[in-house]
Amino acid sequence: MVPRTRARTDVDSIIDHYLREAGADMALRFVDALEAGYGALSSRPGAGSPRFAHELGLPGLRSRSVGRFPYLIFYVEQPDHIDVWRILHTRRDIAEWLGAD
Repeated sequence: MVPRTRARTDVDSIIDHYLREAGADMALRFVDALEAGYGALSSRPGAGSPRFAHELGLPGLRSRSVGRFPYLIFYVEQPDHIDVWRILHTRRDIAEWLGAD
């Protein structure tokens, strides 16, 4: 699992949000859910949804939810690793946020 700089920044922002708005327990739950999501991707990278790959014309792009949190992990499977592009809220304009990259 190799998160890009934007993905790491996304995670830091999400954790900061949960710390401010819901407390440390919720922030830790998010981290646990994200780690579980990464683990699932490692074992079955092809199981993610290709929906946004078709919508954005980005072959190989897949997404997977972060447990019960309203976030998606966007990634591309590479021969030797999983390239994590972004972690975005489901209510964002995904096409705009990914298109900016």
